[in-house]
Amino acid sequence: MAPLRSVRVRDGRRRADPAGHPGRRGAEHLGASAGASPRAIAGMDEADAWQVAGCRIELTIGDITRERVDAIANAANSALRGGGGVDGAIHAAAGPGLLDELRRDHPDGTPTGSAVATAGHALEARWVIHAVGPIWRGGAHGEPELLASAYRSSLRLADELGAASIAFPAISLGIYGYPMEAGARVALATVRDHLRGPSRLRIVRFVLRDASYPAFRDALSELRGEARG
Repeated sequence: MAPLRSVRVRDGRRRADPAGHPGRRGAEHLGASAGASPRAIAGMDEADAWQVAGCRIELTIGDITRERVDAIANAANSALRGGGGVDGAIHAAAGPGLLDELRRDHPDGTPTGSAVATAGHALEARWVIHAVGPIWRGGAHGEPELLASAYRSSLRLADELGAASIAFPAISLGIYGYPMEAGARVALATVRDHLRGPSRLRIVRFVLRDASYPAFRDALSELRGEARG
C-alpha cells in the first residue's frame, strides 16, 4: 500500500495531496456488488438502489467495518479521537494504528462539515474518510448545510484518492440527534448532486441500521420519483 499523507477537504477545497498513484486500486472492489454482506445481496431489490449517471447508489443493513470497498466513511467527531457508535466500531476494527495516524497528522482535529482521510489499517477498505457531521440543535444553526458539506467533502476526497466505491454510515443520525427523514434526504440528495458531475465513483453504498433504513428507503423513493418528473 502506498503511504498516505494528510488530506483534509471541506466542501471540496483540497488542503493536501494523497501520495502515490490514487487510481491504481480504484476498481478492484467492484465485483459481487463491491463486497456487500450476504444479507445485503440477498435482500437488495430495486427499491434499495438508484442508478445516477455511471454510479449505483445502494442501501443495505449491515456492519460497515466489514465492507470490501475502496473507502469507508466514518461518522467522526471533530477531535478525530474515536468515540461511540460507528466511530468506535471503526477504530476497534482498524486497530490502534488508525488513532496513531490521526493523532500524528491531525493533532487539532478538523471542523464540522469537513473530512480527512487515513489508511484503512486492519480494515478491508483501503481508506477511511473521517467525516464530521453536525450535532442537531433544532435546525436553525446551519445543520443541513453542515451535513451536506460533510458528505460533499467525503465524496470529493474519495474522487481525489481514486476510489471507485465508498460505503457511508448515516452521518449525524445517531447520538448527534439529526432527524432521520431530513438527514436521509440530505445524504441522498448530496450524493445525487455529486454524481451528476465528473466522478470516478461507481458504487456509493449506505450501510445502515434497522432504525435508519426506512427513512433512507423512503427518501430514495422520493428522489427517484422527482428525477422521473
